Amino acid sequence: ETLDPKTGEYRARGGDKDIKKACKSLAGVEEPRARVKKLVETDGIVGEFAWISIRDSLAYAARRVGEIADSIEAIDDAMRWGFNWELGPFQIWDALGFAETVERMKKDGVDLPESVEKMHAAGAKGFYVDGKVYDLLEGDYIAQKQDPREEPLAKVRKGDPVLKNDSAVAYDLGDGVLGVTFTSKANSLDEHNIGLLHEAVAKAEEDFRGMLLFNQGDNFCVGANLFLVAAAAAQKQFDQISALVKRYQDATQVMKYARVPVVAAPFGMTLGGGLELCFGCDAVQAAFETYSGLVEPGVGLIPGGAGTLNMLWRQLESIPEGVEADTYAYVTQVFKNIAMAKVATSALEAKELGFFRHTDGVSFDRARQLHEAKRRVIGLAEAGYHAPAPRAFKLPGESGIATLGMLVNTLVAGGYATEHDGVIAKKLAVVLCGGASGASHDVTEQEVLDLEREAFVSLCGEPKSQERMQYFLMNNKPLRN
Repeated sequence: ETLDPKTGEYRARGGDKDIKKACKSLAGVEEPRARVKKLVETDGIVGEFAWISIRDSLAYAARRVGEIADSIEAIDDAMRWGFNWELGPFQIWDALGFAETVERMKKDGVDLPESVEKMHAAGAKGFYVDGKVYDLLEGDYIAQKQDPREEPLAKVRKGDPVLKNDSAVAYDLGDGVLGVTFTSKANSLDEHNIGLLHEAVAKAEEDFRGMLLFNQGDNFCVGANLFLVAAAAAQKQFDQISALVKRYQDATQVMKYARVPVVAAPFGMTLGGGLELCFGCDAVQAAFETYSGLVEPGVGLIPGGAGTLNMLWRQLESIPEGVEADTYAYVTQVFKNIAMAKVATSALEAKELGFFRHTDGVSFDRARQLHEAKRRVIGLAEAGYHAPAPRAFKLPGESGIATLGMLVNTLVAGGYATEHDGVIAKKLAVVLCGGASGASHDVTEQEVLDLEREAFVSLCGEPKSQERMQYFLMNNKPLRN
């Protein structure tokens, strides 16, 4: 029920069907300008409410020019940067159609400033037109200021794509840098963009001096396409899953050992497979607001793109060559981060959790991230880049597996983890400890990758893991079974 302001009494809610219908119609509209226009044009109470709310905000913003800021750009920037709007008020106005919006406001009796009335009378097409912006105080268009460090990908790239397929594209970014960006839904990983990563590294080694992985949208990468894995698991196509995981592991390792530097520029949600891609890069230039973590246990799995290997190796790389060291403490830290699906809520926290190196860069201004990441590629190349040499380490082996297993049993017995959480965690422990024989010899990277792939495929065959995958796909939240 909802309170009726006219009667002061509660009554049955109305308009739920209209709201659900509107949300469904907007679900597939990803471009912000098209989405807000469609929202305002929606029939019924949803469109009416949206129009009134947006209309009054736009008119208010126009009346404040000259009072709180001298330019509409400053107001748009403030609303986008300070309040996380996708579009500022004057950008929204243009998206709705400048003239049509003014006429509709006037029809509604909205008080518009004289500057906007004059702009409309002069036949202006919008606030932002052909690289110029309208100055409401001067009553004319002026050149839009563009900081060269804030140029978008569309301006930085040179010519047509160097490589392209259904889920990714590679551009020449100039200065000898090849840029790869995903075009899949939510920048998720699939066989197509994984394949293009292989091609891009080969192309970068041949014709460029470095490679940059720079996606667009709200999130860098939300992980692998879970639907593909869940569908294959349901049909018991485990050989297909193993081949896909191997292909993904190889892509990460190919980037890691490329003859040219590879840099990632993560932002927003960088989860699961998205973070594993960053592990395969020589350096990261992360946006400050980067939310990263290996969250695969929530869908019944462990990382499958060399994530267990590379996160552990990053912890162990501080051990000098030839020095014998007890690696159990390192393994335990990585085990906790993955088994508990820890998520860093900023780039700085990601460094503390070991997801990023302390030497990795942080961009506090998203608009400058592409420029700063590209400069990082160039810097590594000009410093005389050499690919890292593979290393091997003695891991805890059977004793470590047993110790971590007792920890898991305690958590399950205490109700802090479910039985299936325990199954996942114990398989993870086997991988991180190098298998039962991990303490008897120096464990190579390929041995860990084989253990990771075996555990991943094994979990795909677990009914409770399949339930977690299916539940997440249907409800967009994890199942604790």
